[in-house]
Order: sequence, then C-alpha cells, then structure tokens
Amino acid sequence: MSVFEQDNFSDHEHVSFFCDKETGLKAIIAIHSTKLGASGGGTRFFPYENSQDALVDALRLSRAMSYKNALAGLPYGGAKSVIIGDHNTMKNEALLEAFGRCVDRLGGKYVCAEDIGMTPDDMVVINRSTPYVVGLPGKSGDTSPPTGYGLYKAMQAAADFKLGGNLSSVAILGFGNVGRNVAKHLVEKGVELFVADISEENIKLAVDSYGAKEVSMDEIYGLDVDILAPCGLGGVLNDETIPRIKAKVVCGAANNQLLETEKHGEMLGDRNILFVPDYIANAGGVISASGEVGTFNQEQVEEMIENIYNTCTNVFHKSLEKGCTPVAAAEELGKKILA
Repeated sequence: MSVFEQDNFSDHEHVSFFCDKETGLKAIIAIHSTKLGASGGGTRFFPYENSQDALVDALRLSRAMSYKNALAGLPYGGAKSVIIGDHNTMKNEALLEAFGRCVDRLGGKYVCAEDIGMTPDDMVVINRSTPYVVGLPGKSGDTSPPTGYGLYKAMQAAADFKLGGNLSSVAILGFGNVGRNVAKHLVEKGVELFVADISEENIKLAVDSYGAKEVSMDEIYGLDVDILAPCGLGGVLNDETIPRIKAKVVCGAANNQLLETEKHGEMLGDRNILFVPDYIANAGGVISASGEVGTFNQEQVEEMIENIYNTCTNVFHKSLEKGCTPVAAAEELGKKILA
C-alpha cells in the first residue's frame, strides 16, 4: 500500500524515507502541515514490527501535532519522525548524527525534539549535524515536567466539568517521566493513585515515592476511579478495553490513545465517559520548547501551559453545544485555525 492510500494519510504535505547503510538507520519524517509555520514534532526510536507500522505511526502523530500546535496557539506546523529499531541496542552517536543529516536535508521545514526512546543528550548529538533541534539541555531540556503540569491542568478542567470539581482518584497507565510529573501534582492535592507499568522499577518508584497502589496492566481499565490516565503508548483505547472502563474521565499524556479516532471517541461518549483529546492535554512540552527558540518568553510559556485548562473547558462546552464528542469538537476548532 502506498502512502497516498493509507487511511491515516490526511493531505500530508511531505513524507520522507531515509536510509543510511553504514549506521543501519531507517527513518521516516512526516510533515502534515506548515500553514502556521515550520513544522515541529518529536523523534520516536521504536522497534516497529515493520515499516508499514512505522509509517502509520508517523502519519497519525504528525497530524496530531498540527492540531496540538494550533490549539495551543503556537505558530508551528505539525510533523513527526520515527527511527525503526530498538533504541537499547541500536542507538549510537553515528546513527544519531546520520539522522541529523536527514533532518538537515529538509532545510528547516522540520524541527525535531525528543520522544519515546530518545533523551535530551541524544538531541545534542543530532544537533552536530543540524541546527533544527529543540529540547537541548540547558535550554528547554526535558519536556516531561511541563507536559506533566499541563496534563494536571487538563485533569483539573475535566474534574470541574464532569465531577463537580471533586477529584479523588486517578489510575495512571505508564509511569514514565510524564506519569511521574503529573503524579507529583496529584499527590500534593491528596489524590489517591493507582499505577500499572511493564517496568518493575517504575512500579517500585510509584509505590515507594508516590504512595501509589500497584495494579496489573489488565486490571487498570476496570478500576472504579475518577480518571484513567494513559501515559505510555497509543492505541490503548479500543474495542477490547473501552467496554471495561469504569472511570468517569479519560485524560492522559499518551499520543493517539484512541486506536480509531472517530469510532472509539464515540464509544467513550456512548458510555458517558469524558475523553480529553490527548493533543490538548499533553501540549505542555511543545509549549515549553517554543520558549527555547525565542518565540515566547518564560512568562508567556507558563501562561500558555496554564491556559490548557481553558482550552479543555472550551472544547467540552463546544462538544455539549454541538452534540458531538470532544474529539470532533477539538478537530473542528483545529481545522478553523489551520484554515
């Protein structure tokens, strides 16, 4: 199947495939839109089963970045890059430098940042080959703290809209950097935490440092909690998991949580579960990175992250007025901005 026939191809402006024989690099860069400015999006280093899966991820994630930037009020387009492979065994400086050369060939149409399988130090290595990098140490650096705080503001908005302001329990699926940062804010407010993760080390940290209760990866969907927060990989909200969800709200930092956006967004709505569009809830990181390139000063960055609360509330009310899902309401707002 070609790129153009992909279900997830959404009038993307540019899709590039890169290969470097010497380092073993195989990468895809998908640029969805540059209507608002140069496109930005993270670089994901992941062991996809095949190149088709990698392409689908790049297409879906880049499209979401367009809406994320638009709804956050940022003058950037949306893009994403993926490197195919196991970052634990394949990642080295030569490969990252080769990837930097790939980014550089696009002449600034795409600016990369860290994502799953990458670190701020990796961005330093990529920066040797191209200036089109954000998320460097000493600048915006690790984006998980602002992402975690922005997610907390989204949870507050959902709790005020759906739960009368009463937020007492949250189940976090995936206790990585963002999960830990949102947990910190929740614990400070006395919220009870439940955590599931494939990493025993992450679970131990959640229990010992945050007072969370450990649950299995399967059990977490059926917990009777206020909010279910997917903070790992995408596609976790699907035909199999949605009927089991007892949470009143789903609000997490993972990208593309809905396996099929329209279908599964409606399934949640039919069950009276409020879904917070992930590209609004997790926008804190990209907002923070905008300060690195001088688009906004630190005070403006902080105000924009706080404004995630208002953006969520606006989407919830528009959803109510239109009789549609929050996903549909958010996309309508995003399309107007992009147009």
